[in-house]
Amino acid sequence: MKKILVTGGAGYIGSNTAHLLVRRGFDVMVVDDLSRGHAHNVAGIPFRRLNLSESGALADVLAREKADAVIHFAAYIAVGESTQNPELYFSNNVGGTISLLAAMAQAKVKRLVFSSTAAVYGMPKIVPIPEESPFAPVNPYGETKVMIETMLGWLDQYSGLRSIALRYFNACGSDPESDLGEEHDPETHLIPLLLKAIVTGNPITLFGDDYDTPDGTCIRDYIHVMDLAAAHVLAVENLLAGGASDAFNVGTGTGHSVLQVVRAVEEVTGNKVPYTIGPRRPGDPPSLVANSEKLKRTLGWKPKFPDLTDIVKTAWQFEQKRSATS
Repeated sequence: MKKILVTGGAGYIGSNTAHLLVRRGFDVMVVDDLSRGHAHNVAGIPFRRLNLSESGALADVLAREKADAVIHFAAYIAVGESTQNPELYFSNNVGGTISLLAAMAQAKVKRLVFSSTAAVYGMPKIVPIPEESPFAPVNPYGETKVMIETMLGWLDQYSGLRSIALRYFNACGSDPESDLGEEHDPETHLIPLLLKAIVTGNPITLFGDDYDTPDGTCIRDYIHVMDLAAAHVLAVENLLAGGASDAFNVGTGTGHSVLQVVRAVEEVTGNKVPYTIGPRRPGDPPSLVANSEKLKRTLGWKPKFPDLTDIVKTAWQFEQKRSATS
């Protein structure tokens, strides 16, 4: 049984991936400092509370657990926050990854799946975006991921570290089997904010309606969290089987505007979403949609939740359960 260390595994995507790994027969160890994750997300999975800056302790865990690979989620992810406090993002995302890579080198762990982002592309000229599109981030968050992918390229060349970077788009939805959903604090993702607005009656602010898109609002590729988790499992399996370093987009290939998501939420819930229109959010590109053909072709990935309405249904089920118990 292969042992996988999951950093940031108490967070939204990390915890769903950790539980899927267990279901797929892997031995899993989660490391998280719980600054933005939740201990209840990793119930039943071995867990160590650590910050990535604790490189020596990380190396000890990797060596003691005899880890075969690492899946690295631990990062701050809010675009707006990264423009307000870029130092925090460079310190945590880049500095934390450097610390992790040093620990992996010390423990002689040579395989890494890295949680990257479509934000590395900035404002791409070709949409849907192919992996060959140049890096051109427009916010510090995206820049941190570019810096890490660049480091991984050099480590592949000179240190023998094999890595797969998964550049994904807007994670959303909930896994009915593990009952895990979005619980960010503060919440910044669109679908849970729309659902919260319906539950509370407090209007949500939508950022900008003057983009160069059909209805003026930003277009994004919304992908179910379990489809993302499945991509991580396929990526680590590929590396463990001797696969080479690579990078893949993970998305449905279909874009939806903010207002289209609002309509989908209203259709699923049967309620009108209270909202107001605010100014654009700094660093937001008008359109980000994935071309994921390479992932499908190379790793055999196929989304199980390609339809936005089905994704929203799972998120609404989670929100209803959470509201009933809070």
